[in-house]
Amino acid sequence: MQRSAAPTTKYEPTFPNVGSFCCIVVFVSILTHPTLYSDVNAVLSALLSDAQTILGERFIGLYLYGSLASGDFNPQTSDIDFVVVTADELPGETVSTLKAMHARLAASGLKGATRLEGDYIPLLALRRYDPTRASYPHLGVDGHFEVEQHGSDSVIQRHTLREQGVVVAGSSLQTLIDPVQLNDLRRAVLELLREWWLPQLHNPARLQSSEYQAYAVLTMCRALYTLQHGIVASKPVAARWAQEALDERWAGLIEQALAWRPDAQLDNLTETLDFIRHTLERSQQFEALIYEQAR
Repeated sequence: MQRSAAPTTKYEPTFPNVGSFCCIVVFVSILTHPTLYSDVNAVLSALLSDAQTILGERFIGLYLYGSLASGDFNPQTSDIDFVVVTADELPGETVSTLKAMHARLAASGLKGATRLEGDYIPLLALRRYDPTRASYPHLGVDGHFEVEQHGSDSVIQRHTLREQGVVVAGSSLQTLIDPVQLNDLRRAVLELLREWWLPQLHNPARLQSSEYQAYAVLTMCRALYTLQHGIVASKPVAARWAQEALDERWAGLIEQALAWRPDAQLDNLTETLDFIRHTLERSQQFEALIYEQAR
């Protein structure tokens, strides 16, 4: 498959000298065309240049995961999920500089710049999940950039990065991340269902949105697929599996979620809540399985 042409959009970063710190020497390779999308490559080129300028020798690598790694990226609807790996925890001054950089990048006019979502993860925190090292800067798709505490979702993130991640610049992810054990992955999915999705049943304000309804349905499919197979598949792959594996009553709802586009309107709140409830109930068998295997 032919890669897209090199990015041509010019973006000039301007930053103060923030110094550098180095405790780890890493061979850095750079992939000129990391994706099949020239617009995405242009954004990533700007992000890479800016991150390296700000972080200096703290910069370890830039990586992609999510739909760009799993092969189901949609240029109209998908986020650009990235991780920048740093040599150590970042001081407040550097975090502030990164925040200002992302604000400038979002306002630069580069197509896709407002769809960046990612984290700046210290190498030790990336290597293996440790709740005491799970606080680091996060960029949301709404442009919000702050240091946040990360929970079980980071276990899933580490697994997808190690197994599917795309190297934009840096060493192989398999040299940076320890393997995630199957039951650790299952526990993370179960915890995410309990902590994030169970409360949605009692306060479904987010689910009033058509986009979020589609997102919820496809996320439930992927959660069940991961619990069943121990693999984090793309949402379309998980959805097609769910249409075959689950009761046929869910097939139409899943099909509508797969077909959702920004100009489409869904009114499936009741069915979506039922599907979340069904997923939570079905997931309980894996709680029992993990318990039995741990005995």
